[in-house]
Amino acid sequence: MSEPTLVIDGCAVATVDAAGTEFRRGYVTVHGNRIGAVAAGDAPDFGGVPHIDGRGCLLTPGLVNTHHHLYQWITRGLAADNTLFEWLTTLYPIWAGIDEHAVRVAATGALSALARTGCTTTADHHYVFPHEGGDLLGAEIAAAEEVGLRFHPCRGSMDLGASSGGLPPDRVVESLDTVLAASAEAIARWHDPSFDSMLRIALAPCSPFSVTADLMRESAALARDSGVRLHTHLAETVDEQDFCATQFGCTPAEYMEQLGWIGPDVWFAHAVHLDDAAITSIARSGTGIAHCPTSNSRLGAGIARTADLVAAGAAVGLGVDGAASNESSSMIEEPRNALLYARAVGGPRALSVRTALALATIGGARVLGRDTEIGSIEPGKLADLALWRLDTPAHAGIDDPVTALILGSAPPLAALIVNGREVVRDGEVRTVDEPTVGAQVARAQAALVAKAG
Repeated sequence: MSEPTLVIDGCAVATVDAAGTEFRRGYVTVHGNRIGAVAAGDAPDFGGVPHIDGRGCLLTPGLVNTHHHLYQWITRGLAADNTLFEWLTTLYPIWAGIDEHAVRVAATGALSALARTGCTTTADHHYVFPHEGGDLLGAEIAAAEEVGLRFHPCRGSMDLGASSGGLPPDRVVESLDTVLAASAEAIARWHDPSFDSMLRIALAPCSPFSVTADLMRESAALARDSGVRLHTHLAETVDEQDFCATQFGCTPAEYMEQLGWIGPDVWFAHAVHLDDAAITSIARSGTGIAHCPTSNSRLGAGIARTADLVAAGAAVGLGVDGAASNESSSMIEEPRNALLYARAVGGPRALSVRTALALATIGGARVLGRDTEIGSIEPGKLADLALWRLDTPAHAGIDDPVTALILGSAPPLAALIVNGREVVRDGEVRTVDEPTVGAQVARAQAALVAKAG
């Protein structure tokens, strides 16, 4: 093997590989954008190779965020005490005013926040396309390239407006033909299926109460013909459960199965309200779940049956969800909250600290179809790594570094490496000027709210 391009040394290492390999003191070498050696003890002397001193730190795989709405970064703090449907009807008129500039600013702010909290790969579900908004998907893709995160944008859609019995206002829905044409263009323009891809497209009609059955079926056919994945919201609230019972005579999960939306190329966000039959079907089919514990709690949606899904063998990852329903959008908070909420209903053994870390890493990679590329620290995998500083007063005395990471205060990042490139160092995002981004976000939010009147 060639000389490394980076060495991280002297740290505890939690590889999250299939054997659960961990070292109390170890090192990892990076060769370009790939992981090389992963071993216990001190690294060999590689001379002038760049080196990160990991003493007092824990090295984990980079965290994988399986569900987000980046544009919502400029609509945080609104409808703070509302149910999901109330929250949506309050915010849709504001979101109807987004454009390329607003989305670029929002996405840059949201992606920077993800980076600071250990996230190296993120999906995004963008489904609001105002008629005069411009190239919104292109705007967030440009932001991801600037910040430097591995990106899975989902070309979302809505074609069931309020006048036809749906929830969104008519001015933010599109026709079936428009959606399919834009989806095909997004795949052709941006999707990169290569092993070390930084950009992969998925198709993502929004939800059972904002899209037609025809859009779901046609999107699935297009995605499968094109070799891309499928994503949607599902079973988030009791309101949605009641809607599906009234409109379709079945549960949300049964409706998805009727439409052919099940299988290893599909992942659902939330999946809070699932019965035993749905859990069995999801696990057996390889369908993925993006569990969003913080957002589900913020909106009072309920507590997902995460432990039951994991026990059934389902592919489960974590998501921060949109910033308007999770204002911090901190990826490192999600495994802790997933563990706490699972234990609140299932007891202290419902979810372990190491299972929680696995959900945030290899679990998310599995949901996105990338578990052979990212999600664990193994030779040959992509160099997406998070180095957490655990020698702070807040973590002193917690002997087990994984317990300190998951149950302790959210630790500062000593470094975040994405595709072999340093994105965060000593808690600071190095790829963008964060104070400038913060000022741009404040101006964009004020302008958007003013536009809504």
